[in-house]
Amino acid sequence: MDQPEAPCSSTGLRPAVARELLLAALEELSQEQLKRFRHKLRDVGPDGRSIPWGRLERADAVDLAEQLAQFYGPEPALEVARKTLKRADARDVAAQLQEQRLRRLGLGSVALLSVSEYKKKYREHVLQLHARVKERNARSVKITKRFTKLLIAPESVAPEEEALGPAEEPEPGRARRSDTHTFNRLFRGDEEGPQPLTVVLQGPAGIGKTMAAKKILYDWAAGKLYQGQVDFAFFMPCGELLERPGTRSLADLILDQCPDRGAPVPQMLAQPQRLLFILDGADELPALEGPEAAPCTDPFEAASGARVLGGLLGKALLPTALLLVTTRAAAPGRLQGRLSSPQCAEVRGFSDKDKKKYFYKFFQDERRAERAYRFVKENETLFALCFVPFVCWIVCTVLRQQLELGRDLSRTSKTTTSVYLLFIASVLSSTPVADGPRVQGDLRNLCRLAREGVLGRRARFAEKQLEQLELRGSKVQTLFLSKKELPGVLETEVTYQFIDQSFQEFLAALSYLLEDEGVPRTAAGGVGTLLRGDAQPHSHLVLTTRFLFGLLSAERMRDIERHFGCVVSERVKQEALQWVQGQGQGCPGVAPEVTEGTKGLEDTEEPEEEEEEGEEPNYPLELLYCLYETQEDAFVRQALCRLPELALQGVRFCRMDVAVLSYCVRCCPAGQALRLISCRLVTAQEKKKKSLGKRLQASLGGSSSRGTTKQLPASLLHPLFQAMTDPLCRLTSLTLSHCKVPDAVCRDLSEALRAAPALTELGLLHNRLSEAGLRMLSEGLAWPQCRVQTVRVQLPSSQQGLQYLVGMLRQSPTLTTLDLSGCQLPAPMVTYLCAILQHQGCGLQTLSLTSVELSEQSLQELQAVKRVKPDLVIAHPALDGHPEPPKEFTSTF
Repeated sequence: MDQPEAPCSSTGLRPAVARELLLAALEELSQEQLKRFRHKLRDVGPDGRSIPWGRLERADAVDLAEQLAQFYGPEPALEVARKTLKRADARDVAAQLQEQRLRRLGLGSVALLSVSEYKKKYREHVLQLHARVKERNARSVKITKRFTKLLIAPESVAPEEEALGPAEEPEPGRARRSDTHTFNRLFRGDEEGPQPLTVVLQGPAGIGKTMAAKKILYDWAAGKLYQGQVDFAFFMPCGELLERPGTRSLADLILDQCPDRGAPVPQMLAQPQRLLFILDGADELPALEGPEAAPCTDPFEAASGARVLGGLLGKALLPTALLLVTTRAAAPGRLQGRLSSPQCAEVRGFSDKDKKKYFYKFFQDERRAERAYRFVKENETLFALCFVPFVCWIVCTVLRQQLELGRDLSRTSKTTTSVYLLFIASVLSSTPVADGPRVQGDLRNLCRLAREGVLGRRARFAEKQLEQLELRGSKVQTLFLSKKELPGVLETEVTYQFIDQSFQEFLAALSYLLEDEGVPRTAAGGVGTLLRGDAQPHSHLVLTTRFLFGLLSAERMRDIERHFGCVVSERVKQEALQWVQGQGQGCPGVAPEVTEGTKGLEDTEEPEEEEEEGEEPNYPLELLYCLYETQEDAFVRQALCRLPELALQGVRFCRMDVAVLSYCVRCCPAGQALRLISCRLVTAQEKKKKSLGKRLQASLGGSSSRGTTKQLPASLLHPLFQAMTDPLCRLTSLTLSHCKVPDAVCRDLSEALRAAPALTELGLLHNRLSEAGLRMLSEGLAWPQCRVQTVRVQLPSSQQGLQYLVGMLRQSPTLTTLDLSGCQLPAPMVTYLCAILQHQGCGLQTLSLTSVELSEQSLQELQAVKRVKPDLVIAHPALDGHPEPPKEFTSTF
């Protein structure tokens, strides 16, 4: 009995077998079909080459098969023939050819099962393959035992920036726990719209996106998800597939995931609407250029991993298939142009309840779990960090080791950087003293490997690279790298990757501080290479740069010296400081000045909707994240000295963004200005509550704005305004431009105006402000301790609330300049303004009314004020040389 052929790759058919399949297919054609086939074959083939017409014109099936095999090679000729058959309207023959090819690629003795028969076999295979997951330390655990539910917020308004440092507890009001019901809802459209075919799970590094995707695959195989909707689901790790050499078709990738080579792939692909592809880590997909830019549209075309995955992502390939895409929160901006009508959902990590569940699942010892959880719960900063599953795993790993060694749990950390550093120190603390120098040297080499990978956008490393750095078989390799075996053409390929991508980025940052002073720089270059490479806001170096700044604090540098026995050079810190200070000249993310009239009232009503979903985050804000991670006030203050203005444009503020901005504002040096332009100043949850409140108020017939303002909850910007009142804060100017400013923000800003020690200028330009909001701001400006000297207001429509601002002039102790340029001032308002200007308590010195349309009566009234107060400067082009005003006028207010 003949032995079955060994399975081989898509390019592994023997020439004789390929010729046999080619001839069998062509002999199936009628004379008319063969004629069309010859004419279609004249078109340009792969690489622009085509068989000359003279060889094709009179060729029969045998001659054509031979010509194809000789011209293109036997195996590529199969692909050329299949495509040409489809163009010649012989699709059934093309499908038969592909089916026979796949049969020959598998075991010769295995017959293709029908799709209905194969579904059960494939599900059982997935259940067995994904029943256990490897933790970062390579320990294998059951997915059903370790998976802890995450908070997932569907229909995320916008991707939020990756959060380093203490972060807010995810908002349970919007988010749902990731149970079967939540996962099933991902591919359900709303009542009005169609079912989404692409769902994007986005979130920062380590938040649990990959684990959630694997749990979805496992639950589908267990019959809990998408029943009657999905026949086959495939997990596509983008980073791994991109690093595979050579070309493969989507059919090949599907076959790789099946339990045997006899899978009915053509029949599966014949019903793409019954398929689910999970693209994990789609942010790793590069932008394609040149010949590679053309999307892959044929599931049987052998192409690069980037083209195949890109074709799936953009719906050029199998447009009716379901896609579940995971990506870092910062990446949807890059992916946005490639996605087709995606529905976004934000992975927000653990709720407080699920943090506790994770601790108990991790320790599996109730007494130790309770002790560890209680310690973390009492440490507010550490507890907040644990909403990120990877950070939670690090904390649990460190605490388990300390409990096993009987150590005190009182070591605390304030930022993600310090948690990662503590993890490395704790894991290496068990090293014998005699092995210390060797392990420290290995750690330096490991960090160098991480740096070279980050700069070169590589996440996987060959054994040869580890051998070159003398890391293979070392303790640090065992602790921090996981081994992965990939099927190769001739033999299994062994690669290594870091226990988490964010961990590789952390070690890359650490490498700059572990460099020996005076030792020649490595090929990867010094810290200047990292910072110069991070000139764009969404480069792959953003997280590494944040970690670097976190390691530059004096406390972290002392930790590095204590744990790793090396003296950290101050040179790195000075280079980082110079880089920040250099951003003051031509920073690519600084917002331009918004001029009068650039937007109308309709723009200011809902400015947050103008920003396209997935837009790149604000570059100056990213810079502030770096400074925040240091938690070193003197360094931040020194860095900000060369940045006289902080301009944030189009930011959809989350609570972490506000925490970062607040910290930096608290450290502001003298003369600092802050401008918020077209920013969203409420969370999505607050926005929903506010709209509900409006409906309730309308149903009750309305209520007094005065009676409700004191009951307003703290606004999203409350921490920022509190920071402005810090005795060390030297912020002198605040401008809100083209923002929708809720009453709660006005109330909190009003409180800050009464105590801000250095704020002398306030700008409110083209914002939507309510009458109650203007009243509250006016009360703050009139407060005796308020130091504001200049107020600039531009309101594109007439608002009664201006009466409060004008009335404030009688009481303000310091206000000397009021700029109302661009406002609409009706005649009664101008009359009231003129009366206030002549009040003995009004100390105004300059009133700017540029571009304000004034009636003849109003101009005469202002001229009368100038006659009574000759030192008062009133800027308006029509006032110079105006005829004498009437002697008396009365106010209607």
